[in-house]
Amino acid sequence: MMLSMRVEKIMTRDVLTVAPDTSLKDVARLLIANGISGVPVCGANGHVLGVISEADILRKEEGVSPELARPLAWLVRQLDGELAKISARTAGEAMTAPALTVRPTQQVSEVAQLMIDHRINRLPVVGADGLVGIVSRADLVRAFIRSDEEIEEEIRTDVLLETMLLPPGDIEVSVHDGRVVLGGRMSTQQDAEVLERFVRRVPGVLDVEVDVRWSAGDSFLERHAGSSRA
Repeated sequence: MMLSMRVEKIMTRDVLTVAPDTSLKDVARLLIANGISGVPVCGANGHVLGVISEADILRKEEGVSPELARPLAWLVRQLDGELAKISARTAGEAMTAPALTVRPTQQVSEVAQLMIDHRINRLPVVGADGLVGIVSRADLVRAFIRSDEEIEEEIRTDVLLETMLLPPGDIEVSVHDGRVVLGGRMSTQQDAEVLERFVRRVPGVLDVEVDVRWSAGDSFLERHAGSSRA
């Protein structure tokens, strides 16, 4: 239940794509002309088949080295698909597949972790009917440097109102240079702790100071359960 900005808020919706039969030279021209390092490879129905990047094209330029010519090395590279990429002529032959994708509703923090774990720079965003956008490391960085006003609005709307179901005005919020100060009254100490954790997950927040009092009342979990039943 940890809150974070959703991918749909920062993704690029106008996505450049190529077809599986697009030549590698045309892919390279597209990447250079648009200053990007990779694009999704999509079928006629718009579904993502894979992703082709500069690294995939560089494998083609690598060629067959003397080391690769040794029988055992050749077998190993053949088994892991490297030789197929070296001999590739089209995007479909050189792409990395299946593509690792994310959903529009996934949290930005999840996407950042995927990029780090898999050492990739971009992820196609896929909805029910296929590709709906793409999110890159640059998009994540831009989300982190949002203005104080944008951060405050997300805390008020997404955290306090929609997630914790708190009436407007119960909690005072101020943001300065990414540092958040929260004041007011909550039902329990546990709620105050949950609020702090949620706010710390908002992209762009550097620190959180909580000056919140609490008194007996329904906790966050009880309010959330009641809302779900409704």
